[in-house]
Amino acid sequence: MNILDKIVINKKKEVAVAKANVSVAQLEQSPAFNRETYSFRDFLLAPNRTGIIAEFKRRSPSKGIINDKVSVEDVTTGYASAGASALSVLTDTDFFMGEQIDLLNARAVNKIPILRKDFMIDEYQLIEAKAWGADIILLIAAILTPAEIKSMSALAKSLGLNVLLEVHNLEELQRSITPNLTAIGVNNRNLADFTVSVETSFQLFEHIPAEFLKISESAISNTDTIKQLKAAGFNGFLIGENFMKEADPGAAMKEFVKGL
Repeated sequence: MNILDKIVINKKKEVAVAKANVSVAQLEQSPAFNRETYSFRDFLLAPNRTGIIAEFKRRSPSKGIINDKVSVEDVTTGYASAGASALSVLTDTDFFMGEQIDLLNARAVNKIPILRKDFMIDEYQLIEAKAWGADIILLIAAILTPAEIKSMSALAKSLGLNVLLEVHNLEELQRSITPNLTAIGVNNRNLADFTVSVETSFQLFEHIPAEFLKISESAISNTDTIKQLKAAGFNGFLIGENFMKEADPGAAMKEFVKGL
């Protein structure tokens, strides 16, 4: 069993507890539920932004603790002022030390799109994401069936949420394409063994239909890589560890952006 399998087993238990504690009706009463979400496309393609989706992540299963000394408010506002097109906030607790409150706190201080970064296996989690103030949700092809991707992306769209589909290989991409996606992200990390290669993005690019935004995720640690990905036609670049491993992630991003 790989780490992804373990996360999904754990997530099913977590969602069952959440459903027992907070009803859909309660989530729909949340102040954020009826807010108009930001357009991922508009911010990603805005000429005054970098295309970077900057991530707030305290730990990861492969690296352990990355940075648990900084506040989500300081980091995300630092990212936004450095030109981030969107923010990614982890809400998985057991494997990434993320929490619901991180997303709520990031939403309270930012006026750019926020991705709820989690392992979405149930439509209930999409309602949660909307209630917590997210603008974008992540669907990971490796843990969902094509039917689940289709129904969850349709629900997300009906809620006004943008949908980022994450794929790791051509087979996942081809079986998962459905009209309600906003963007397709190529994860350069092999989730079975955690090796990374940005070559995955270049290999899959031509297979992504033109109507979807194209995102490269993981293994991006220098500006030359972004320049090459942009030249190939990618619109967005998800970067987490590279900034979070520094004492001041927002300042690290600001310095990084100078190289663009």
